[in-house]
Amino acid sequence: MDARLLDVLVCPLCKGPLVYDKAAQELICKADRLAFPIRDGIPIMWEDQARVLDADTQ
Repeated sequence: MDARLLDVLVCPLCKGPLVYDKAAQELICKADRLAFPIRDGIPIMWEDQARVLDADTQ
């Protein structure tokens, strides 16, 4: 994942910051408790493609 791209990407719902989870290949929005997948190096920023994080996930 390109660091320059990470600097400009925000959550498409709340426009908040995203955290890059390299191991899971996801961009995480802690405010909305969503994890957006990264497939073949491309972030998929659609709400219907995001994984909902459970209460135990930080």
